[in-house]
Amino acid sequence: MKERQVLTLPGVPMVLILLALLAACAWWLLQSVSAFVSPLPPLLAGALVVFGGFGFFIVQPNQAAVMQFFGKYVGSERNSGLRWANPFYSKKTVTLRVRNFESSKLKVNDLEGAPIEIAAVVVWQVHDAAEAVFNVDDYENFVQVQSEAALRQMATSYPYDLHEDQKIALRSHSKEINEHLRDEVQERLAQAGLTVIEARVSHLAYAPEVAQAMLQRQQAAAIIAARTRIVEGAVSMVHMALDQLAQKGVVHLDEERKAAMVSNLLVVLCGERGTQPIVNTGTLYSG
Repeated sequence: MKERQVLTLPGVPMVLILLALLAACAWWLLQSVSAFVSPLPPLLAGALVVFGGFGFFIVQPNQAAVMQFFGKYVGSERNSGLRWANPFYSKKTVTLRVRNFESSKLKVNDLEGAPIEIAAVVVWQVHDAAEAVFNVDDYENFVQVQSEAALRQMATSYPYDLHEDQKIALRSHSKEINEHLRDEVQERLAQAGLTVIEARVSHLAYAPEVAQAMLQRQQAAAIIAARTRIVEGAVSMVHMALDQLAQKGVVHLDEERKAAMVSNLLVVLCGERGTQPIVNTGTLYSG
């Protein structure tokens, strides 16, 4: 059910009109009493004027008043201030202000099956007051339930950490993850007349029971990556040293001496401890 505008009247002019009608009814009543005429007509007219006063309502800025006539939707009023409508209309106020919802910490399994804890903040607002009132039972509770369901669905689509066979991970691609989460939540809330302005992950961690093991795994992966870079750099430096020695003619090395030099350089460059020089007074060749 789409929202539509309902015809209402400005409240201040209607106040003046009803006061004037009420004064006229009072004057009519006095004339009837003085003329010994039945006062019932002016009393009924005054009662109708008083009943018309129940048609006043106030719309705050960034609010909408959804109106029904004996259960039938007649329209919504978004113009702020004092307004007047049919007294038989029932009115329900819906805020159009920007609001946010922070989910609880959910325990889910990522794409690789590892248990993680994740939470999110969803910034939203109502863009269609009629759909928010009539399409769902409680749109605020609907936001909470659907946001957490979307967060669970999104978390199971990606691994926690980035691996060689993966392009996006929860921990390393926050922009892409937040965009996916926003689209996932928006798809679920669209039927309730709600717009998701922003959705972002506010908490992300491994579940306590596997946190220590996953930390060791991360440390091992970091050590392997660092060692790989060190070895690549050491090999490049050894190759450069051999080339420059050969080009400048500093020393002529045969294959055995090159192998010994490569071995020593790799030990120096890849070792974790400081090197201790050893003066070799002999020769690599026997007798």
